[in-house]
Amino acid sequence: MRMRTSLRERRRQVIYVVPNLLTTGNLFCGLYAIMAVFGANYMKAAIAILVALVFDMLDGQSARWTKTTSQFGIEYDSLADLVSFGVAPGMLIYSWALSSYGLVGLAVVFAFVGCGALRLARYNVLAATADNRHFMGLPIPAAAATIASLMLLDHHILRLGREVKPVLILIVTFVLAFLMVSTIKYTKFKGMKLRAGEGFMYLVWGVIGVMLIVAAIAALARISQAEPEMLISIALFVLFAAYALSGVVMLAVNLMRRTARRSLEPERPSPFPSPHGGEDR
Repeated sequence: MRMRTSLRERRRQVIYVVPNLLTTGNLFCGLYAIMAVFGANYMKAAIAILVALVFDMLDGQSARWTKTTSQFGIEYDSLADLVSFGVAPGMLIYSWALSSYGLVGLAVVFAFVGCGALRLARYNVLAATADNRHFMGLPIPAAAATIASLMLLDHHILRLGREVKPVLILIVTFVLAFLMVSTIKYTKFKGMKLRAGEGFMYLVWGVIGVMLIVAAIAALARISQAEPEMLISIALFVLFAAYALSGVVMLAVNLMRRTARRSLEPERPSPFPSPHGGEDR
C-alpha cells in the first residue's frame, strides 16, 4: 500500500510540473524576444512571441486536463504573460516603429504594457467568478499576437514607410490597449460545451479545415509565385485581427438586435386615464 501511495504521489508531482514547465517555455520565449529586439532582429522577436502563445495555450490546457490548476500556476502564468505578451511586444513596437518619436513613442508603449498588466490583474481577481464562456476584454496574448503578426506582414508584404508606419502602429496599439481593459466580451473556445457525439465531428471538421487552409496556401503560392512565408503572415494577421475585432462586431450586433426588438414591441396602453376624459383621439 505504501509503495502504491508513493507511486501515485510521484505521478501527481510529475503531472503538476508539466504545466509549469510549459509556462517556463512561455517565459523563455518572451525573454528571447526581448533579446532579439536588442539585436534589431524583429522577425525573430515576432516569431518568439507567437511561439510563446503556443506555450501559453498548452500550459492552460495541460493544467485542466490533468486537473492540476492551482493559484501558484495562475500567478506564475500571469507573470510569464506580462513578459512575453506585454514587455516583449512593447519593446518590439518601440524599437521597430516608434523609437524616433521619443517620449511619445514611450507613452504609447507604456499604454500597451500598462493596460496589459491591468488586464492580467483583473483576470486573476475575477477568475473564480468569471463567465466560463467569455473573456472580459481582449486577452493580452491575442493583442500581442496581433502586433507580432502585423510586424511579419509588414516585413513580407506591406513594407510601410517611415511616415505611415508610426501612425498606423500608434492607432493599432491604442486600440488594442483599450480593448484589453474594456468590458467587451470575447469568446472562450475552451468554454464551448458540445453535446454527446459532437466532439468527434468537430475534430473531423477541424482537421478538414486545416487541410483546406494548407492546400489553399500552397495553391496560392504556386499561382502567384509568392513565398509561403508571405501567405502565412497574411493568414496569421487576418486570424488575430479578426479575433480582436470579433468582440466589437458582436457588441454592435447585439445592440442592433436590442434596438430592433424594442422597435417591434407593441406600445403598452397607459394605466392612467386621459386628462380629457374618454378615449384618446
